[in-house]
Amino acid sequence: MSGQKLRVNTEWLSGCGGCHIGMVDLHEKILDVLGAVEFLHSPVLTDVKGYPEADIGLIEGAIRSEHDRHAALAMRKACKKIVAFGTCAVYGGLSGATLAHSREELLAAAFTENPTTKGGKVPTQDVAPLEQHVVPLDEVIDVDMYLPGCPPHAAFIFDALLALAEGRPPKARDESVCGNCRREMVKTDVVQLKRHHEGIPEAKTCFLSQGYLCLGSVTLDRCLAPCPQKGMTCTGCAGPTEQVLTEPNRDLRTEVAERMARLTKIPAEEIVKAMEAQAKTHYAYAMATRMVGKKPTFHIEKWIREVEAG
Repeated sequence: MSGQKLRVNTEWLSGCGGCHIGMVDLHEKILDVLGAVEFLHSPVLTDVKGYPEADIGLIEGAIRSEHDRHAALAMRKACKKIVAFGTCAVYGGLSGATLAHSREELLAAAFTENPTTKGGKVPTQDVAPLEQHVVPLDEVIDVDMYLPGCPPHAAFIFDALLALAEGRPPKARDESVCGNCRREMVKTDVVQLKRHHEGIPEAKTCFLSQGYLCLGSVTLDRCLAPCPQKGMTCTGCAGPTEQVLTEPNRDLRTEVAERMARLTKIPAEEIVKAMEAQAKTHYAYAMATRMVGKKPTFHIEKWIREVEAG
């Protein structure tokens, strides 16, 4: 690519658009990117219809509708390489929590049984029909690079774009959020789990040590740990670590329970049960990928039935 700018298309499927906005967080570094990259089609930067031939395609969002599938296939045809940009594209993202319900249940909840839409109709015109299930991007097209994060921190976006322009692998790290968290893991006499709204966490002590469920130890760091540093537990928005994804018997709830039980006096079984009861929260970002949703340890329908049964 020497002497030529890298030609880039971007697309925004079923997602919040935050990954595209994340590019703005590059601030003055965006000038370095623009010196090496030319954006052709991009929903937030250009008004180009269709997909010009490009070297790279950045696709944000999951496949939720027929429009998403059509756009993903068109991008794959137009671009030499495709980057799954953000957690929704990589794992299915928050839309994955809908896998606990059928398409018909979701449409009814939104359009016909909601108190504000009672007696309404499911739209059939000017709205792309929903697919039966949410799936990540690589269920529909081949993907060449994965950049998870909700959104990925600007540092990872910057490195990925320059790496593509320079023809080198990005400087990816297989670190958990805990690796960038300055809170200290200490043994405590805590005997009871706490919900996020209960009490005020101590500022320097690990959330697990205090009885708060935090997914930092099982979540890939693509954010540089802002939430724990600001007093919020990690919700797992960048998706699981490589160990959790690739080892069949490793699971978010058992890994977190094992660590918390070592740090507190709360039994691991109690922690596991609490995470199962809140499964749509703790597994939301990644349950749509087969690497999580098809694990032998993942039984969300069973967990939901148990909660509903009381």
